[in-house]
Amino acid sequence: MDIFNQLLQGFATAATPINLLWCFVGCALGTAIGVLPGIGPAVAVAMLLPITVKVEATASMIFFAGIYYGAMYGGSTTSILLNTPGETASMVTAMEGNKMAKSGRAGAALATAAIGSFVAGTIATVLVTLFAPIVADLAVKLGPPEYFMLMLLAFTTVSAVLGKSTVRGMTALFIGLAAGLVGLDQISAQARYTGGVPELLDGIEIVLVAVGLFAVAEALYAVLYEGRIVDTQNKLSRVHMTRRDWRRSWPAWLRATAIGAPFGCIPAGGTEIPTFLSYAVEKKLAKGEDKAEFGTQGAIEGVAGPEAANNATVTMAMIPLLTLGIPTSNTTAILLGAFQNYGIQPGPQLFTTSSSLVWALIASLYIGNVMLLVLNLPMVGLWVKLLKIPKPYLYAGILIFATVGVYGMRQSAFDLFLLYGIGVLGVVMRRFDFPTAPVVVGMILGPLAEAQLRNAMSIGEGSAMVFLQRPVSLILLVVVVAVLVLPRLIKRWMARRQRT
Repeated sequence: MDIFNQLLQGFATAATPINLLWCFVGCALGTAIGVLPGIGPAVAVAMLLPITVKVEATASMIFFAGIYYGAMYGGSTTSILLNTPGETASMVTAMEGNKMAKSGRAGAALATAAIGSFVAGTIATVLVTLFAPIVADLAVKLGPPEYFMLMLLAFTTVSAVLGKSTVRGMTALFIGLAAGLVGLDQISAQARYTGGVPELLDGIEIVLVAVGLFAVAEALYAVLYEGRIVDTQNKLSRVHMTRRDWRRSWPAWLRATAIGAPFGCIPAGGTEIPTFLSYAVEKKLAKGEDKAEFGTQGAIEGVAGPEAANNATVTMAMIPLLTLGIPTSNTTAILLGAFQNYGIQPGPQLFTTSSSLVWALIASLYIGNVMLLVLNLPMVGLWVKLLKIPKPYLYAGILIFATVGVYGMRQSAFDLFLLYGIGVLGVVMRRFDFPTAPVVVGMILGPLAEAQLRNAMSIGEGSAMVFLQRPVSLILLVVVVAVLVLPRLIKRWMARRQRT
């Protein structure tokens, strides 16, 4: 009952006209930022930090939170319509969502993304309200061995599920892992694989790779291999979801929320793992005609699941940030800095020292979810009209936005050469049916997995037995082996059964 009373007080604070205005501006700005490739919520919050110094702390935090989950939704729009993820978390949405748009179902894809984001975000916000200290306490008990096994599970799942063969998936993954090694070693600070190029000392930007592999490669591939692109205009679609779409979407929303929620509490990898795992689960569970749509016409579960997982993870990331002061993503790290700008230190005491701010922030998550739904569902028709733009102008626009966005990150001409080099690599990979998503997953999780492996080996005093001695780590290792071995055993058993 005490939690309920505090939440009501939070709503009273968050529902003041000025705070509602900041929440609305944050959601709208976040959606626009998510739509633009190369500009993510972390960059936006960092740029706006100096502007909001004079703004009251509660309003400022509500504004930044609105940008955060608004950007997570906005990335799905260009992923679906243009195959250009605004954020790395939207890569999975691009795989099925863009195919749905090309087969005339852009409206349904955008609608399931909006409603799925609302459902998952609302459920996750309820969990944040009720279980913040409990869930954070459980997550903090995981150590480096568990984190490393969790990432190994993500590697194997992504590589096995994406692409036409596991070998090609693993090849793409290792390209990403190799790219993730470029830069300064995390422990010894020695330069690795930089070739004497100063710009590579900080490593290769993940957003740059994602934009190059998806946006630039999409435009170049269309010009080189799809002939007269003027004639390949996508068909318009119904804005609303059909009864069949609803029937296929709601189980995916709930499953993805269950997958994404725990990952928000774990400081190990952000939204990429749950979105890929959700996609893998939906692809495995699909049957008959629904399964045949994956990778061909576009399956609505492949949009509904990852988008819900994405938003559940983003919302649950507030738990470790508020209760432990542990950021689980780039954006929450900058939000932590925003708290500190106001002399506020997130942690176990925050719920007593700054109770009104915390509960107003949690209440704003409920309000922001409704605002995003109200903002985006009526605008689905407007977004679908983007498909009327002739393809030559559209692809030219994609290249311009990609170039400006990447150049704006570091104002480096070298980044532009790298962007188009990666774009050419993306074209080659698409031409020979290598999946591109594992490259980005390898880049994002590779350095994290390396750090966790080193820490785990230190705990085990150089012995790999540390992974077998801890129950959670051992269970995850068994799951990894099962993911790699079981599908092959089942195929052999099915083939043998057909012969007999």
